[in-house]
Amino acid sequence: MDTPLREPTFLILTALAGEPMHGYGLIREVAALSEGRVSLRPGTLYGALDRLVDANLVEVDREEVVDGRLRRYYRLSPAGDATLTAETERLRRNVEAATTRLRARTARPLAPRTAGGLA
Repeated sequence: MDTPLREPTFLILTALAGEPMHGYGLIREVAALSEGRVSLRPGTLYGALDRLVDANLVEVDREEVVDGRLRRYYRLSPAGDATLTAETERLRRNVEAATTRLRARTARPLAPRTAGGLA
């Protein structure tokens, strides 16, 4: 899977970096990580998990039956760990570059604009 990762994918991998989780746990953890901005529906989550398993970024950890229903737990694979690490570093560099520019901008006053556009 190529980077940059879409935000829901990044958050799913981030959630799984902590511990193996089942679907409903992932839905709750992604919502918590995103402070409610990303709300995954079951169909969306399981489609994403299928793609992540196919890309070898996520693995099935175990399955158990709870109240007569199968509950599948997923974990981050070594390739998923490497992808999440690389994407986190890419995002960190982007934030660092933006922060540097914003600090420089606020440290110096903006030059007044002249009428007519080009100075």
